[in-house]
Amino acid sequence: MKRNSILAGLLVCFGVVGTLTASAQNITGAGATFPNPIYSRWFIEYNRANPSVKINYQSIGSGGGIRQVTAGTVDFGATDGPMSDEALQSSPVKLVHIPTVLGAVVPIYNLPGVSAELRFSPEVLAGIYLGKITNWNDPLIAKDNPGVGLPNQPILVVHRVDGSGTTYIFTDYLSKVSPVWSEKVGKNTSVNWPVGNGQKGNEGVSAMVRQTKGAIGYVELIYAEANKISFGLIKNKAGKYVKASTSGVTAAAAAYAKQIPADYRVSITDAPGAESYPISSFTWLLIPSPAKDGTKGIAIQKFLYWMLDHGEAEAAEMTYAPLPPAIVERVRKTIGSLK
Repeated sequence: MKRNSILAGLLVCFGVVGTLTASAQNITGAGATFPNPIYSRWFIEYNRANPSVKINYQSIGSGGGIRQVTAGTVDFGATDGPMSDEALQSSPVKLVHIPTVLGAVVPIYNLPGVSAELRFSPEVLAGIYLGKITNWNDPLIAKDNPGVGLPNQPILVVHRVDGSGTTYIFTDYLSKVSPVWSEKVGKNTSVNWPVGNGQKGNEGVSAMVRQTKGAIGYVELIYAEANKISFGLIKNKAGKYVKASTSGVTAAAAAYAKQIPADYRVSITDAPGAESYPISSFTWLLIPSPAKDGTKGIAIQKFLYWMLDHGEAEAAEMTYAPLPPAIVERVRKTIGSLK
């Protein structure tokens, strides 16, 4: 009798373990480096609150994320540049864009001896990346920065070499402010750069600029701050030089609030308004719907609700801007419609 009781107890225990194992979820995602710092934090915190769900994310760039999620090799993707109509239509997987946070792309530079925060007009940024402005003491840079002792130093241009949503945001902005850029280069996650040295990821661009005198690059704001790299103010559409901040990103989003479509694919670069930071953007998760694995689909859906209810409150302290309240409520309904 005692032996039977023990066996019964063991069977119950094994049954419980089996149930827990069956319900454990390992979810994989890949894509944008732009939001990687906050995604990493969210996924760790969510696992602590929900130990049966582990989310593994590879920060490989938006282009790689789109390729992997459309190929079905990951459970979700991430991008800073919304997919085009053509890309969505040709994808074998139906994908839904879920905006997560907003962020800023900043021009970082390495100029020892220059303590003033440099200012950049749209013409200067486009001119540098077109290869037309090649020295730091160029008259156009001096015009933006009166009284600053600019060195006679060649400019080393640094850009992304991988498919990148950060590149999409930056080139989307340049396409809006420079007709020459729009005609010759255009906007995309990867472009044919007129000049420059290519590096992989926001991390690679940050490292290259930090270690090279005279270098300029573009990264998401948190990478500039985390690596203590100088970044410049940009002249916005209202003619005001503004430094990247969560309030400036929020102002840019507010300027486009009435133009955000049902699928959330919108550009908010070069926004009107005196306080708007001009190189701002949403970043998105790409969620297959219906999910290839229904159980994982439900787990992802639960994480997305957690993101809205808990994760958004952490955005500002990591230099991202949270979703505007009106967008949060729209996104909540979209999450509820996922299959």
